[in-house]
Amino acid sequence: MSNEIERLSNPGLPEHQHRATDIDPVAEKKAERQVALYFVLSAIGTLVFIYSYIFVPITSFVFVPILGSTNTHQLLLGLGLAFSLLFIGIGAIHWAKQLMPDNEVIAERHEFRSPKDERDDFVATVKERAGAAGLGRRSLIKRSLGLSLGLVGLAPLVLLRDLGPLPAKQLETTNWAKGVRLLTDPGDRPIKATDLEVGAVAQVLPELGAGVERTLSSIGKDAVLLIRLRPEEFRLSAERLSWTYQGIIAFSKICSHMGCAVALYEQQTKHLLCPCHQSTFDVPQAAKVIFGPSARPLPQLAITVDKDGYLVAQKPFNEPVGPSFWERSS
Repeated sequence: MSNEIERLSNPGLPEHQHRATDIDPVAEKKAERQVALYFVLSAIGTLVFIYSYIFVPITSFVFVPILGSTNTHQLLLGLGLAFSLLFIGIGAIHWAKQLMPDNEVIAERHEFRSPKDERDDFVATVKERAGAAGLGRRSLIKRSLGLSLGLVGLAPLVLLRDLGPLPAKQLETTNWAKGVRLLTDPGDRPIKATDLEVGAVAQVLPELGAGVERTLSSIGKDAVLLIRLRPEEFRLSAERLSWTYQGIIAFSKICSHMGCAVALYEQQTKHLLCPCHQSTFDVPQAAKVIFGPSARPLPQLAITVDKDGYLVAQKPFNEPVGPSFWERSS
């Protein structure tokens, strides 16, 4: 037992070696300047990141011997943020190793919760050691650290710019309007009712005016499925039935659950199926949800024909297409 007690009281640790900064004021001052330099370098890295994000064109390129021709914007963003975080870490480590207290402390093991006086002693010790770390009296480190952390904290705020402007009414509007012709996709050809047989399905997009460019975003909102049934198979209200033409009914292709493309049509059951989460819509009942997580039918597009017999929209969608968003209550 005595040997065990002696081993625990003297486990054979080497004699503690004092650091140069503990005994030499010149070395201490030098270490303090080094730590401050690292924090200043970190701040410069953050400024490079912010400058590159705002002022360097995305289309600019620079030749780097090792990497070849690379995007200047992306290169400076990466290097700026990397150096910003790197030098904060190096500075903190150097500060801890060279300037923070280097005293060996033995903490006796205790069971369960400590008595109140010991917890009070702990709080007092923490405050004492925090003061001993020298942040209060090392104004150079304090100011440079504040500069570094303050600027690096701006980096995420700068990235908020990528969220873009608020959508306003963009989520509620499409290119569908009264009299807009339905064009085949692909092909961009006007379509007539006689082009679709009973049971047939076709994807269409709106005809755009001169000078209007079709974008990926507009395609996502404008895509429509045409499905032809026998008129007697519909179970619709009089109003919804008037939105069809000779058994042809039109729905948004975008699922009202999570915005996936509803592209599977079961001809026998007359069901539309979303492949992402298996929401199932009954075509004869105006795409009513009969299975799956979707809470709303697919928006219906009212259609008719123009004087030339081509299918056209009677009006825009009866409701915003796609999944719910924050300004939409249903």
